[in-house]
Amino acid sequence: MTKKKRYKATAKDWIKAIIAIALFIAFLYWVDAWWGLIVVPFIFDAYVTRLIPWTWWKDAENPVVRTVMSWVDAIVFALVAVYFVNIYFFQNYTIPSSSLEKSLLVGDYLLVSKMSYGPRVPQTPLHMPLCQHTLPFGGKSYIEWPQWKYKRVTPKPVELNDIVVFNYPAGDTIVSNVQYQTEYYAMCYGIGTQLYRQQTGTEAQPQEMSPQDQRQYYSTIYELGRQYVLHSPQEFGEVGWRPVDRRENYVKRCIGLPGQTLEIRDKIVYLDGKENPAAKNVQFNYHVDLQTSYLPENLIHELGLSMRDVDSMYRTGEIPLTSEAKKALEQHTEYVMSVTPIVNNETGGLYPQNAYTGWTCDNYGPIWIPKKGETVKLTEENFAIYERPIRIYEGNDLKITPEGEIFINGKQTNEYTFQMDYYWMQGDNRHCSADSRYWGFVPEDHIVGKPIFIWLSTDADRPWFSGHHIRWNRLFSLVDNIK
Repeated sequence: MTKKKRYKATAKDWIKAIIAIALFIAFLYWVDAWWGLIVVPFIFDAYVTRLIPWTWWKDAENPVVRTVMSWVDAIVFALVAVYFVNIYFFQNYTIPSSSLEKSLLVGDYLLVSKMSYGPRVPQTPLHMPLCQHTLPFGGKSYIEWPQWKYKRVTPKPVELNDIVVFNYPAGDTIVSNVQYQTEYYAMCYGIGTQLYRQQTGTEAQPQEMSPQDQRQYYSTIYELGRQYVLHSPQEFGEVGWRPVDRRENYVKRCIGLPGQTLEIRDKIVYLDGKENPAAKNVQFNYHVDLQTSYLPENLIHELGLSMRDVDSMYRTGEIPLTSEAKKALEQHTEYVMSVTPIVNNETGGLYPQNAYTGWTCDNYGPIWIPKKGETVKLTEENFAIYERPIRIYEGNDLKITPEGEIFINGKQTNEYTFQMDYYWMQGDNRHCSADSRYWGFVPEDHIVGKPIFIWLSTDADRPWFSGHHIRWNRLFSLVDNIK
């Protein structure tokens, strides 16, 4: 048996090793992860000593082995490269819903910069690149262990009115039935309310209850709904949990910053008592009375209406419009009799779901947005508002007694100092957006990045070969220019 000859490194090998190690150490310095130095000996070996047969397949006699392993090598390298690019630099994102129309449209493909707010060190490091939480053929795309603590490299604050991509805050608990995956808490409260009515034969009136009775009522209906979901896997699937960085990606506009007091009065957003001017393309729902049974196709496209919106108008008389689209539509008196603003006075399903505030989509708050290092006085009235940030996002044991005494980690207190910044996110399509009005604050550790530009935009309402399926005028548009 012949002994394998020891590899003698050339000057070129040493230069490559020095450059590779220097770049790797610079990367470790940037992310402040010096434990990664354990990899340095392996990099040195790959270039200089070559004691480990990294490319053993190149010397294989079987050509099939050489061919297959060369493909495996290329795929593994590509996946590792994509993994690091997606985590620390850029990520693709597709607009799936109309919540930001007409600022961002369904079918817009965005390049999202992780550098804009500082890339997060992965909290769930073992995951498949290009898969947020589910593999294409089904099953989780990540391994829950290990879970690393939240840390952001060179952090930068979110600016007011930025369009931001973030992880869905209420997406921690999910059910495996896709239809219900991102609505677990709202679903439990909704189901619990129905069961409560059936069991008691009465319609509860939380607005007439004391704070203590409200807490008991919402605790009861949530538990009723939760137990129903847990014991109905054939309908909802299995109940599970997702880490922060494996939750659904959402995109909204940041209209409230840490430490600000936000209030919506008659659809207008106020921050610390001053109006925050709405985006140019903000939309609200209007009731449209038509002269005719339809609108011509050229007018539909001129107004920038989607077929989904037009179908809704034909069925319900309601349609979301920007102020410019409303004025343009009113001018077509040959088709339209009137365009009337709709006021959304519904109170159900809004944040916090475990208390009655009387707030509506168009008249919401005032609500103070938590800021890192600042302390809030906890009362029976605001307990429900800050319960989720304190208990879920910042990991404390939080309880309140029937008498209104508050305990955090076993100690009685009436105040709490926040450990993270929080943001208020809303869609520009104000009456058709599930946003912070429904699920509350977005913690800083949920922030993914900032969309930089639209690299592709497709219109599902236009056929591929019509010449209009691709929205050519939106290609490479800077998102910062969309106000």
